[in-house]
Amino acid sequence: MRPILTAALVAAALPAGAAELRFASTTDPNTLDPNAGNSAPVFSLLGNVYEGLVRRGRDMSIEPALATSWEPIGDGEGWRFNLREGVTFHGGQSFDADDVIFSYERASSEQSDTSSWFAPVSEVIKVDDYTVDIMTSAPNPIFPDSIANWMMMDAGWAAENGAERPNIEQGNYATTNTNGTGPYMITERQPGLRTVLEAYDGWWGEDRGNVERAIFQPVQNSATAVAALLSGELDLIEPVPVQDANRVESAEGVDVLRGIEARVIMLGFPHDAEGLIAGGEGNPFTDPRVRQAVAQAINVPAILQTVMRGSAEPVAQLMGAGMRGYTQGLERPAYDQEAARALLAEAGYPDGFRFSLKCPNDRYLNDEAVCTAINAMLAQVGLEPVLETMPVANYWPTLRADDHDMYLLGWSPGTFDAEHPIRFLLATPDEEARLGSWNFGGYSNPRIDELLPMIQSEIDDTARQAMLDEVAQIQLDDVAYVPLYVQPLIWGVKEGIEVVQRPDNFLVLRWIEMG
Repeated sequence: MRPILTAALVAAALPAGAAELRFASTTDPNTLDPNAGNSAPVFSLLGNVYEGLVRRGRDMSIEPALATSWEPIGDGEGWRFNLREGVTFHGGQSFDADDVIFSYERASSEQSDTSSWFAPVSEVIKVDDYTVDIMTSAPNPIFPDSIANWMMMDAGWAAENGAERPNIEQGNYATTNTNGTGPYMITERQPGLRTVLEAYDGWWGEDRGNVERAIFQPVQNSATAVAALLSGELDLIEPVPVQDANRVESAEGVDVLRGIEARVIMLGFPHDAEGLIAGGEGNPFTDPRVRQAVAQAINVPAILQTVMRGSAEPVAQLMGAGMRGYTQGLERPAYDQEAARALLAEAGYPDGFRFSLKCPNDRYLNDEAVCTAINAMLAQVGLEPVLETMPVANYWPTLRADDHDMYLLGWSPGTFDAEHPIRFLLATPDEEARLGSWNFGGYSNPRIDELLPMIQSEIDDTARQAMLDEVAQIQLDDVAYVPLYVQPLIWGVKEGIEVVQRPDNFLVLRWIEMG
């Protein structure tokens, strides 16, 4: 097998004692703009470059970042953030309240992929150069947790380079260039090929290891990535294919890190479509009996045993156990082909119908293989799915353009709270209210829309949990989605490297110590 790393990866010599990390993943971030790609690959990479007012610590709790402290204002009117002084962007500009105001306006704009984060915000006020008040339309006790991935940008830099707003479709200067305050700077970017990060000597923090340079290369072929790890060409890969994990674990000089990711893999439906792009007139998926048939046609235990090699856990709701607000006692629909056929016949489709099933082939662990298995299972109950897989760079635009019937989606709650998937996946899509921005199928339930603002503002945990339980039951009864399993984390690491494996699958370079 030819080496995947070439002479082009060889950079200038590092200072004595400094270390270089060579790492790979299957997915290259589709942008360097923190407001143009609301996805884990984007935030994982950019979290080393840009910073927010708050961040997550090694135990995933919220801790200070560009804000040194925060406190509620009045009786749930909002939050006051006290900013860190003496912080500079990589370009030398000073960070202050004006940058927070700008970053809010940019991140919450209609052009932004992160606008729904700010649905509860009514106003952001500059108190002085290092104090900002973020006012909310109702009490919002989880607001600080909700902005851990909101990254601060320099207002002047964005204006000078025509990047005052993100441009998801065409891109702009911020798509391929960065100017953050974080511990690393991006010094080279070749989309789809490699990205080079180098330590920023002017960083304000102290909690960082010895990685001075990190070279990231997307490698879609997992066998190639495994071979490069075993040969020493790469220091870290994620994910290790489940079928290769035991072999990699037994090899000399490498370790396998295993965990459970905070990501649920699910199927979505075209709830609001008038017709199907791969079928005839009408939309059978508007009938909950058809959606229930799909859920009962899928043998999740078999997928977990054969495709995922026993590494994943089945799930009945849009988040996994251990997340705040998780509903106890729910069970996913039982696998039952006869029940699925009966439901289809009852709904008026005894001979099935034709529809598209779209999936990425480089975003989730074994995503294409999972969809291939699902495709066969749906065919066994008389349905006619037309499977199409594609790279994630094409997949998100396809979903946003409504060029889909059924689709595969993975969701990790950025706040580690049940409110998060409700806001993004279950709320009726509303651009003005910044709700339902990843609800590609247009699912809508008035009761869920009624409960969401109450969940966001409720400070009594018992009352809040009761509302979350009601939403979880509605989702299950309505079959708004078909949750399948919680994705595992399987990383391969060169022996002697200390790395923290976060449940959101973010790689934090400053937490790495290389021997």
